[in-house]
Amino acid sequence: MHPRRSAQEVLLCDLCETVPLQSHCKVCHINLCVNCVNKHLADSSKDHNVVSYVKHIKSTTSYPKCPKHAEKHCELYCEKCGIPFCSTCNSSGKHKGHKISDILEKSGSKTGDLQKDLKELETRIYPQYEKMASDVQTEKAELDTNYEKLTTATDQQGEIVHREVTAIVNQRKSDIAEMKNKHLAALNKNTDEITNRITELRQIIQDLKKILDTNDVSLTSTYKSRNSEFRTLPTKIRVTLPSFSPQKINKDQLNEMFGSLSPLSFNTENGETMKSPEAVSSPPVKQLLDEPRLTATIDTGYPPFSVSCLDEEQVWTRGNTKFIKLLNLRSKLLKSIQTKSGNMPRDIALTRDRDLVYTDDRNKTVNLVKNKKIQTVITLQGWGPRNVCNTASDDLLLTMISDDYKQSKVVRYSDFTEKQTIQFDDQGRPLYSSGEHISENRNLDICVTDYGAGAVVVVNQSGKLRFRYTGHPSNTNESFNPVGITTDSHSHILTADYGCHRVHILDQNGQFLRYIHNCELFLPCGLCVDIRDNLFVANYDNTVKKIQYL
Repeated sequence: MHPRRSAQEVLLCDLCETVPLQSHCKVCHINLCVNCVNKHLADSSKDHNVVSYVKHIKSTTSYPKCPKHAEKHCELYCEKCGIPFCSTCNSSGKHKGHKISDILEKSGSKTGDLQKDLKELETRIYPQYEKMASDVQTEKAELDTNYEKLTTATDQQGEIVHREVTAIVNQRKSDIAEMKNKHLAALNKNTDEITNRITELRQIIQDLKKILDTNDVSLTSTYKSRNSEFRTLPTKIRVTLPSFSPQKINKDQLNEMFGSLSPLSFNTENGETMKSPEAVSSPPVKQLLDEPRLTATIDTGYPPFSVSCLDEEQVWTRGNTKFIKLLNLRSKLLKSIQTKSGNMPRDIALTRDRDLVYTDDRNKTVNLVKNKKIQTVITLQGWGPRNVCNTASDDLLLTMISDDYKQSKVVRYSDFTEKQTIQFDDQGRPLYSSGEHISENRNLDICVTDYGAGAVVVVNQSGKLRFRYTGHPSNTNESFNPVGITTDSHSHILTADYGCHRVHILDQNGQFLRYIHNCELFLPCGLCVDIRDNLFVANYDNTVKKIQYL
C-alpha cells in the first residue's frame, strides 16, 4: 500500500501524512489538510494561493471523450476493469457491482505519485545512471593497459619456465657427456690390461720356440708352464648404456605449475558475484605423499556416518542418533544440535556462510540451522532425500530416491528452489541405481557414490556422463563398496571403500592414483577435506581420523 493512502485510496496531506487532504497550494504545488492550511499560510516568504483540492483538480484536468460514445465524456473510472467510461456506458450495466470512482479524483490520486517519481528520477536515479556510464567509460579507457599488464606478466612467466626447461636440458646433456667420459675411461683401462697380457703371451711364445730350437737341456729342465695362468681370461668390463625415459607431459599439471589466472567476475549492485564456470584459480602444486600420515584421532563415542569440516580444528559429525555434534581435534564436544523432527539425520553439509544443512529422509525434508534456529527449506513429495553437498556457487546438490526405491536422481537447488535434475544418460538409461554421497569437484563435475552398483559415477555440470569408476582394475577379485566421497583443491576424487577399510584416490578423469590404507581405517563412511587438503575420515569404530596425504 502507498504510505500516504488508506485501504480506501483516501489521499493524505503532504505535510502531516495522516489526515485526508482538502486543499491545494497552487504556488508550492502541495496538498494540505484542514489542520495544515494555517501552518502553511503562516510562511510569509511566499504569496500562497490555497484553493479547494477538488477545484484544483477540475481546473487543471479535463474529462476525456468516451471512445464508444463520441458525444459523451468519461466522468467515471472502473477500478476492476481499469478503464474510464461515460454515464451511457454505466447505464449498460457492464460495470455493475464494480468499484466506481470519479475519474478526476482518480487522476488526482496519481498526481502525487507522478511528482514523487519525477523528483526521484531527476535527483537520484538519473544522476546514478550518468555516473555509472562515466565509470564504464573510464574502465573501458583503462582496459588495454590492464590487460597488457596481464599479457606482460604471462610472457615473463613464460620466459622463466623456458629458462628452467633449458637448464634441465643442459643438465641432462652435461650428465650424458660425463657418463660418456667415464665409459671411455673404463674401456681404456680394460684395453691396457688386455694389451699387457698380450705382450706377456708374445714373450712366452717366443721363449718357448727358442728352447725348442736349441734343444738346451738346462733350459728345458728349468721351464715352468704358465698356461694355467693365462687360461683365465682378463676381466672384460660390460657397460650398460644409459637410456633416456621421457615422461608423458601432463598438460593439466603443467598448466597448474605455470600459474593461475584469477577468474573474470561480474559484481552486481548487491555485492553478489557471478563467476565464469571454468574460471577456477589453481592452488600451489602438492604431490601425493609416499606414505599418508595419521595426524589426529577424534573419539566420537558413536559410529559417525558423516563428517563435515567447519575448519582445520573442528568437525561436524552425525551418527545413529537425533543429534549432530561439533567436536574439536581433542575430542571435546563444542556444540550439539537436535534435529527438528527428532529423527536421525541422513547427511550433513555446510553452506558458504558455514551454516549447517541436514537431510531428514523420514519426513522428506532438508533443513537449515542458522542463528540457532532450524528452518525447513525443502520438502519433497514422492522422493526421499539422501545425501547433500554445497557447491562453489552456494547451490545445494541433493541425492534422492523414489518412495518405491526403484529410481534415484541428483537435484540442484539454488536458493532452495529446484534448478536442475540429473537422472538419465544420453541413451535414456538411469545414471544411478542407489545414489549415496555426493561432492562437486573443482572442475564443477558432480561425483556420486553408487553403493548398489559398486561404482563412482561422475557427470559434468550439465549432467552428461563423464566416466564410472568401479575399483582398481587389478583387484578383480575384491568387491568395491564406495560410500563417502569428497574432492580436494587439485581435483582429486577421494572415496571411502567401506568393506576394504581404505580410501581410493583418483584424478579428475577417474584414473586410479593410490590407496590410503595405513592410517587405522575401519569401515570408513563419510569423508571431507579442509582448506589445507587434510582428509577427515568417519570410521565405524567411533572415530574420525585426520590424515595428511599431500
